[in-house]
Amino acid sequence: MGVSGCGKSAVGAEIALNSGGRLIEGDAFHPQANIDKMSAGTPLNDEDRAGWLTRLGEEMAAALANGEHPVLTCSALKLIYRQRLRDAVPGLGFVFLELTKELATERCSHRPGHFMPASLVDSQFATLESPAGEPLTLVVDACLVDSQFATLESPAGEPLTLVVDATQPIDVIGKQAAAWWKDSHA
Repeated sequence: MGVSGCGKSAVGAEIALNSGGRLIEGDAFHPQANIDKMSAGTPLNDEDRAGWLTRLGEEMAAALANGEHPVLTCSALKLIYRQRLRDAVPGLGFVFLELTKELATERCSHRPGHFMPASLVDSQFATLESPAGEPLTLVVDACLVDSQFATLESPAGEPLTLVVDATQPIDVIGKQAAAWWKDSHA
């Protein structure tokens, strides 16, 4: 999860590959009205996202019912959005790909053909409510300079945060995230 351009699709694909999960690309579930709105440079609001989030929750629940392990790519920018997804799939965890507005804008400006223009990055940061500290949330700092890999514990002893060097190759980050997730659910 995270703002546009943070690497959700690439990291999600690696997590799915390394964990045996089924990738569910959230962008593929946007109704045409949402795509048209974003393509025109207009940010989505809570009402625009409501049906989309419901559909994503249903898709994950269906995957679980079929014995699959869903890995969803989704911005999930607000706590209420993440809670809606958690309500659909109890025990759902999140990988938050955190980066600067400048880096997100740069990445979005180099994605030809994507419906989410770089001009909407500011609105995504304005909407973003950081999930850091929420249960079962992995925070990947995409702006780290020094390599580090550490698991932090909450006061209750629940693993909450994994910090990795996001300058590493995506497959390395995916493997680290998949291992963290498996350990968290062992």
